[in-house]
Formats: sequence, C-alpha cells, structure tokens
Amino acid sequence: MRNRLTMMWRLEGVPLLSYLLMTVILLPLSVSPSPAAAEDYDVVIVKGRVVDPESNLDAVRNIGIGGSQIRAITTEPLRGQTTIDASGLIVSPGFIDLHEHAHEQENYRFQIMDGVTTSLELELGTADVDGWYAEREGRTIINYGVSAGHVPVRMQLMQDPVLTGDAARRSASEAEIVEMKRQIERGLKRGAVAVGLIIQLTPAASRWEILEVFRVAAQFKALCYTHIRYQGEQEPESSVAALEEVIAAGALSGASLHVVHLTSNGLRATPRLLQMIGEAQARGLDVTTELYPYTAASNPITSAMFDEGWQKRLGIDYQDLQWVATGSGLRQRASHATGKPEAGSFFI
Repeated sequence: MRNRLTMMWRLEGVPLLSYLLMTVILLPLSVSPSPAAAEDYDVVIVKGRVVDPESNLDAVRNIGIGGSQIRAITTEPLRGQTTIDASGLIVSPGFIDLHEHAHEQENYRFQIMDGVTTSLELELGTADVDGWYAEREGRTIINYGVSAGHVPVRMQLMQDPVLTGDAARRSASEAEIVEMKRQIERGLKRGAVAVGLIIQLTPAASRWEILEVFRVAAQFKALCYTHIRYQGEQEPESSVAALEEVIAAGALSGASLHVVHLTSNGLRATPRLLQMIGEAQARGLDVTTELYPYTAASNPITSAMFDEGWQKRLGIDYQDLQWVATGSGLRQRASHATGKPEAGSFFI
C-alpha cells in the first residue's frame, strides 16, 4: 500500500477456522444499497457468513461485486458472470497484519492463507521507502506498506549497519537529530504509512530525540508505531517509565501512538500498562496497543537488550535463553563468552 491507510478493521469473536478471501477489496461492506434482483454482477458470492466489523453485521448474505466495488449485500438471489458458493465460510474484509518483519513472497503466501490481505512493516520500518516499495511492486499477492523507521535512519546516519555501535550507544548531536527528522519526513512524503521506533534497541537516543521524531509524525498525521524503551518492573528503567515517555511524547506532539507487543515489554507489569493506556484514552489521547499470543521473545544477543544488568531488568537468567540455531539453552555464564554465536543470531 503506497497510500496511507484510511481504514482499520478489527474482528472480535470471529472464528478463524475458515477463511474465504474475497478481499481484492478492502471496502466497507455497509455502503451498498439493496440491489435489483435482475441486475447482473461480475462476481456473486452466495450463502457466506458475512462479518462486517463496521456495521456489526454477522449473518448469511449474498454479495454482488461489479468491477472493484461491492454493489450489493442482500438475502435476495443475485446473478453474476461468476458465482462462488461460500456456504459454511466467512466472508469478511481482509485482515491487516500491523506487525510483520518477514516481507518475502513465501511469507505473503502463508499470510493469505490466514486471511491477511495487507501486511505492514511498521515497527522497524526502513530508511529507504522508495527502495523498499520498488522491491515489491508488481510482485506481491497481497497489499503491503512500510514505516519511515527511526532505527534504520539512525543506523544509516551513524554508519552502524548492525546496530551494535554508535547507532545503539551514542547520543545524537543536534545536527544529527535535524538530519534524522529530515529523512523521516522524506520517507513520509514518499509513501511511508507510519513512523516506526524501537527505542529499546537505541538506548542512547535521548528523550528529546524521540520527542522530535514524534513531532515529525504529528505534522503528517502519521502513527508512531513504537517499541518502548524498557522492559519489566525494575526502576528507574521500568516499563511503566518507558510507557510514560511515549504517552507524554504523543500528548506533547499531538501524534497518535501505538505501543507494540505490550506483554513482552510489560512482563508482570502488563496490567499496570493496560491501566495507563486506558487512562490516556479516557483523556482523549489516541493510544492503542497489541500483544502476540505466545510467551517468548527474540532479539540478537549483541543487542542493547542484553547489556550489563539484563538479568535483573528482565527477571530471567541464562537458563531462560535459547540459541535458535541449535535449540540448546545457556546453562552457565561462560556460555556468553565462549559459546557466543555470531552477531545477528537470535535468542528467545
């Protein structure tokens, strides 16, 4: 998707056992008038369970499609050049995957089988919006989109291609912050659908730098899709403090905020973070969040997440880590020095 998203669908309580991907269209299902039964359509979908989150429709209906538009949703019989029998299946807007890092064709094929028709790289994003889109244009089977990423822009500016040196651990000068803002602004002008931040992986980024990035997003009415600075309950570097930072940045700048994978940063403090988000929403701030339905996380062993003190911050130790390449756990401290994999290998 080159253009900024104008609609977000949410499905609640819908069984995900059966999918019928009728969403060459991501259009409101509720806009169509009642049809004339004699009208012919290009495609007719009959006897499907139509679920429309916008209108709360959840019933068996027939759908008439003409060109790229849904022309009819009705209980009446319809005629079409092509008829699809959707008995026993759900017909719905395609799901939008907001948090996806594997943007290859094979992954898109798996997503389409799960009902995903739009896949977005919003957390990490890219420093080269034009190049990211060019790699996929005309080659993908689903819609796609990317954010202007604070982390890759910082990496490029500080000439740190693996995020283990200056990009992670050096404060930016005023001139560098100005240049980051310029590059993020350019990305938004070139079709980025949000601004992505992974603050935990750039601990040297000052709160002022983060606020300045939020200000750029606000100018374009773009969402700040944000991985917060800290994990866990250990003060002063707690997830509560990290969430305070970005809620404040959103309030000061006027930018909308989406906090990514809340549970993996909040850990045992997650109920407190949910309370804070609810309170921010009650005061009129545009703050949302997400979580994933599993109990592991992943990051390179070279990342700032594993800087000194990580056991105390996260409330875990070496036996809680697993080397993905072998599936083996780390049983002793010596493993970190003597058995350390090459940079970029992941632990979970």
